[in-house]
Order: sequence, then structure tokens, then C-alpha cells
Amino acid sequence: MIRIGANPICWSNDDMKEIGGNIPLEQCLSEASEIGLEGMELGNKFPKTASEMRAKLGQYGLVFVSGWLSTFLLERDAEAELEAQRPELAFRRDSGAEVLVTCECTRTVHGSIDVPLSRRPILTPDEWARLLPRMTRFAELVKQEYGLTLVYHHHMGTVVQSEADIDRFMTGTGEAVKLLLDTGHATWAGVDPVALAARYRDRIAHIHTKDVRLDVARKAAEGDWSFLKSVLEGVYTVPGDGAVDYVAFFRELPNYTGWVIIEAEQDPEKANPKKYVAMGYANLVRFLNEAGLRKTA
Repeated sequence: MIRIGANPICWSNDDMKEIGGNIPLEQCLSEASEIGLEGMELGNKFPKTASEMRAKLGQYGLVFVSGWLSTFLLERDAEAELEAQRPELAFRRDSGAEVLVTCECTRTVHGSIDVPLSRRPILTPDEWARLLPRMTRFAELVKQEYGLTLVYHHHMGTVVQSEADIDRFMTGTGEAVKLLLDTGHATWAGVDPVALAARYRDRIAHIHTKDVRLDVARKAAEGDWSFLKSVLEGVYTVPGDGAVDYVAFFRELPNYTGWVIIEAEQDPEKANPKKYVAMGYANLVRFLNEAGLRKTA
């Protein structure tokens, strides 16, 4: 079964809270429900306890999907990471999540508007050798103790951004580590998401969909922009409003089951969230149908 949800970053940003900071949670959830979405990922305005989370989302006919978790496995081993993250892991499990969205954030630059993407961290061979087995072990522990499947989010400005990074990460981690394939982050990084889907279809357990305005991506590269400056300038948009071939993408995932999440961070002053998310939702339903996959409730 494929379900379509959204990340509240479409309404209010987490890395730069003033982007959409004036939009109340209730507006986000009511609009998501009206659009036809079935679930929501975590945002900074959401309830902080699992019981409150279930109750709040339930008011709008929504369920909790998951939430980003920054890991620091280059700095501590899997057992230490697990101990540090236990409250967050329990919160996600008890709120109803089945997957754990994870990204290694040691030395990341994606949250700093003044630091260009060109300064993102590049791992040494020794660092790769440290990170990969730790990520595998962490995924195994998370599954064993919390029942959550770790889905790794490749992301601009982090240690896993390029095609070479993604390939090295996937070949170097074990089966407990699944891939969160993000069409927007792949495209902006110069990676064909269709080819990624074909290559790793058996390990893809979560999908983030956003589109890329290639003209803005080119300006970002030429101007040596930061991730957040690029977002504010409109590098991302919703599925069907940019360069990604979503029908070809979904055709490479004929057996996919799980969530397809609209996660298209934009400046809400320039791109009305309800208008754009509704457009993205309608496009996704059409793309899934054209690809031979049916979006079901």
C-alpha cells in the first residue's frame, strides 16, 4: 500500500524557524487534511508527547509518519548513539512511526545560511570506515529495541550528498539500513533519481518528493550559495513543478509499499503552502496512476 503524506516544512521551516514561523500548526494540519493527505512527519510546532501527538493528528484524520533524527556516529559509537537518542526513539515509536528518518549531521552545513554548500563535509577513508559499520549497528539496535526501520536521508550539505557518497554508503552498510530516496536532494546534487530508484529499489523504504528548479540550482552553484539561501530563492518546489520525471521514477519501484511524502520547503510568502501542496498531491496521484501504482487509503 502506498500512502501520501507531507512534511510540515512545506508550511514552516525547521532549519530556519522564521520561514513560515507565523503559520500556526492548526492551519498546517487542517489544510493537509483538506488536501487529502493521510499522514504528517514531525515539525518543531508539533506536540512533544506521543499521546498528545496522536490526539492532535487524530483531530484532523491524520497519522504520524516519522521525524528527522540527526545522528553523530562519526563522534560516538552505535551503543552511545542509542543511549543518547532513547527519548526521541521512544517518542517516534509511541507516536505511531514505523520508520526512523536519519541523517548523519557531523559537520553539516545545511542549517547555516552563511555557509555555502561548497564547504560541506567530505569524509576521509578512515571516517567512512568508522561511519558505515556504526550506522549498520545503530540500525540493528533501533530495530531490535524500538521496532523502527532506519531509513537514511541523503541530504545537501551533509556527508552523504553526491552519487559517489550514496553508492559508498549503500554498499558499505548492511541490510538493516534502508534508503530514504529524496528526489529533490538527488536531482540538485546531480544524481538521477530514476537511476537511484532502479539501483536500490530493494532497499528503498521511504520516499521524499520535491522537485527542483534547475535555473535556481545553477544560480546557487555559480553564486556559491548556502542551502538555506537556495531554498529561499526557490530551488525546491512540489512534484510536477520542476525537472524530475516522476512517472519514470515510480515505474522503477513496482513493488514499493510505504509512504510517499511531499517535502518541498519554500518561502510561504512566495509560494502559498496550501496551493502548492495541493498541486503536488494531485500531481503525485496522477504520476502514481500513470506508473501503474495506485494510491490507496
